[in-house]
Amino acid sequence: MHGVAALLGNQSQLEFIKSGTSGEVERMRLWSISDGKLFLTEAFNVIMEEILHKGTDSEEKVCEWKDPDQLRALLDLDLREHGESHKQLLQRVRDVARYSVKTCHPRFFNQLFAGVDYHALTGRLLTETLNTSQYTYEVAPVFVLMEEEVLCKLRSLVGWSEGDGIFCPGGSMSNMYAMNVARYWAFPQVKTQGLWATPRMAIFTSQQGHYSMKKAAAFLGIGTDNVFIVQVDESGSMRPEDLEAKIVQAKSQDAVPFFVNATAGTTVQGAFDPLNRIADISERNGMWMHVDAAWGGSVLFSKKHKHLVAGIERANSVTWNPHKMLLAGLQCSVVLFRDTTNLLMHCHSAKATYLFQQDKFYDTSLDTGDKSIQCGRKVDCLKLWLMWKAIGTHGLSERVEKAFALARYLVEEMEKRDNFKLGPFVNVCFWFIPPSLRRKENSADYQESLSKVAPVIKERMIKRGTMMVGYQPMDGHVNFFRMVVVSPQLTTKDMDFFLDEIEDLGKDL
Repeated sequence: MHGVAALLGNQSQLEFIKSGTSGEVERMRLWSISDGKLFLTEAFNVIMEEILHKGTDSEEKVCEWKDPDQLRALLDLDLREHGESHKQLLQRVRDVARYSVKTCHPRFFNQLFAGVDYHALTGRLLTETLNTSQYTYEVAPVFVLMEEEVLCKLRSLVGWSEGDGIFCPGGSMSNMYAMNVARYWAFPQVKTQGLWATPRMAIFTSQQGHYSMKKAAAFLGIGTDNVFIVQVDESGSMRPEDLEAKIVQAKSQDAVPFFVNATAGTTVQGAFDPLNRIADISERNGMWMHVDAAWGGSVLFSKKHKHLVAGIERANSVTWNPHKMLLAGLQCSVVLFRDTTNLLMHCHSAKATYLFQQDKFYDTSLDTGDKSIQCGRKVDCLKLWLMWKAIGTHGLSERVEKAFALARYLVEEMEKRDNFKLGPFVNVCFWFIPPSLRRKENSADYQESLSKVAPVIKERMIKRGTMMVGYQPMDGHVNFFRMVVVSPQLTTKDMDFFLDEIEDLGKDL
């Protein structure tokens, strides 16, 4: 009993257990479980009604906007000494659902993820309920085998019959994994001896490449000053001739070029870098070539569009986010490697003996957790696997091709209207030209005035709640909208609504 008392940390609690009958304790335990199950059941009903029914209805709002002070008061966020009643807790669930942005709404166009796939969502719910960690076959036997199969299938789409890979918590981490493995490949002594044992290293990425490249360079101690930015053409694709010039520049500064990041589907413009030409340059200079295909990798499912990533099989590593165009749900990101020498494990392993004992009764190569920089790792393969099982490779291909078809339709409809000006981009990027600015492109304050249009329309849009789309300035272009079309729920009717709503929101500007 001394051990129990120590764990309880309170003698009176121990006396209570001694004095109470086992029947009373069991009744309290069962009551607590029963109450929890009832809450879960009723909360799930709220989720089904408020999010999955209303939240996917185009007649309902994408969001019910409240200013921060209003929202704090409505949510009552304070955490108190004692718990709340069943009724109060259910109201908390309703409030969270009511005031959150419905990313499953057909008219949520704000990010590179949107919509809902119910098979993937089922996988996510099952993952949360099973609550295991993806590090050993011992505690996650189903998911270790499942991850292995999904990664193998994704690699085959890239064009690799062999290789390695791992699910990561987002594309930024996948890119960081690739950079860290590439550094270990180039300078294996860095793992044990640190940066003092390496020369100055140079990384190359385009000016439209994801900002995670600079974050990875900072986090890994390489330094953001050693990230050389390569120019892009009008469409946003990397210019190979400038990559070669930047490599020469880096060498002239006594830096060692070791890593080039090519992008397949840039965040804003949706541009695809010329992978074959970049691969040629990488091979000539002995560099690791990574492809950040977080957004555009899913074109590999489409026979019609996979030409956009021609040459991807020549990369050393690839980042791919199925939670974007494929709708697997956040987060679902992989980093894939062409390597067959177990670089990923050698780079990251720490051989923790309390987890990765080598004398287990099963094949310990199935204990893949030492490939990760994490210890506990969330299961992210089930949602993709279950969705893939449900609709097949053909269904995923149709999903990609529908997104492209709707984007083409939107562009064609914009070209018929006087008040939309398209940018030279793959993603549907455009300016809305309000009545007061039409045919005034040559006026001195035109660009400054145009830059103010998108923020005003966005504010009105959010407060009206009808839809959500992002805007940004970029490379000398003033604020423009970026329309992202991914949800399979979308139709041409939604595209028409989008255009009409933008015109209505900006008609008095």
